[in-house]
Amino acid sequence: MSTLSQPDPPPSGERPCPGGACIPLWKRVLDICLVLASLPLVVPVAVVIGAFIRILSPGPILFKQERVGFRGSRFPCFKFRTMRVGSDTSVHQGHLKSLIHSNAPMVKMDAHGDPRVIPLGSLLRHSGLDELPQLMNVLRGEMSLVGPRPCLPYEFESYLPWQRERFNTLPGLTGLWQVSGKNRTTFIEMIQLDIEYARRRTLWLDVEIILKTFPALLTQMNDARKRRKARALAQPEPREAPVQVSEEPPAANPGLPRVAEARRDL
Repeated sequence: MSTLSQPDPPPSGERPCPGGACIPLWKRVLDICLVLASLPLVVPVAVVIGAFIRILSPGPILFKQERVGFRGSRFPCFKFRTMRVGSDTSVHQGHLKSLIHSNAPMVKMDAHGDPRVIPLGSLLRHSGLDELPQLMNVLRGEMSLVGPRPCLPYEFESYLPWQRERFNTLPGLTGLWQVSGKNRTTFIEMIQLDIEYARRRTLWLDVEIILKTFPALLTQMNDARKRRKARALAQPEPREAPVQVSEEPPAANPGLPRVAEARRDL
């Protein structure tokens, strides 16, 4: 993929999102055609994933959460449930807040191990299969195949005015940020890539990003495997308690002399 320039943030005079943003017709046509063409493959995979979730974790198969989309509109975003029912969400809010206000890479919490994740949940998340239900959001016109990731309402409230330009296009399942490093980039770099896509979106850019998504997912899964292996090596192996061997000779059994004396009496 050719190197795409990242727009610098506006200077001190921050400007609001410009008006007049619209969704081009070619984008809607591309979304519907690709989603319908993928259904024969997606539906069987979704059924299998749903069955595994039902068996491995009590609770609903799908997870619905309010997200922020085009021009700040709210919509219900669907995913396969990968967290245990009733998991504490305040932990994620604190993690996200630290990423927004730092230059740390945008690494998910489960990259370092998250007890809230159900069995096989990490695999679904790193492979992107947990987001297959968002194809329903695409058909409903709330999302696109390509675009910035839809953020949470409390994340939206933390955005600066210039950063909200990323909402001038539909949110997507994949995007320029996802194929440009994703978990290796910082929050500001993510925002810059999202804004660049919102300004430059074309049919050919969407096609290019879709084709680059599959290698990016493989890289993401490989990175996750390496992190799991590193965590396993970093954990100390359990040590068995050493057997203490006494250097002194064993004490004589006091019952033996009595037995000998009893035999002499006989």
